[in-house]
Amino acid sequence: MGQYAGIISIVLMFAIFYFLLIRPQQKQQKAVKEMQNALQKGDKIVTIGGLYGVIDAIDEDKVILDCNGTKLSFSRVSIREVINEQI
Repeated sequence: MGQYAGIISIVLMFAIFYFLLIRPQQKQQKAVKEMQNALQKGDKIVTIGGLYGVIDAIDEDKVILDCNGTKLSFSRVSIREVINEQI
């Protein structure tokens, strides 16, 4: 039984590590990817850099934001979140 105790403890540590760290991170990455794929013209967003704006145009991998009349071009992956509050 002493031989298996080491193997069991390693497997148990890996299982705890997986359920506490790896799985939640994978869920978060999946949610962000789905949000970035669901972007539409007119969505109010915040970029990773903290810039607020409204999507003016959207392409396969590029998003053009309207920020108080200024047009800025960003990569789709630089969008952090879609917001519902007033800009």
